[in-house]
Amino acid sequence: MRLGTNELIIILVIVLLIVGPTQIPKLAKIFGKASKKFKEGMSDEDNGEKEA
Repeated sequence: MRLGTNELIIILVIVLLIVGPTQIPKLAKIFGKASKKFKEGMSDEDNGEKEA
């Protein structure tokens, strides 16, 4: 199932209404950090499996 342009726009408008325009950069920063830690964790797990 793919999201089209219309669906993404609707989701962004809803997020903007709920969170507010001043909080969106903070949320993006938090999401970026979480994504980075998740990728690092997956990378560490893969490296551990290869060494074992």
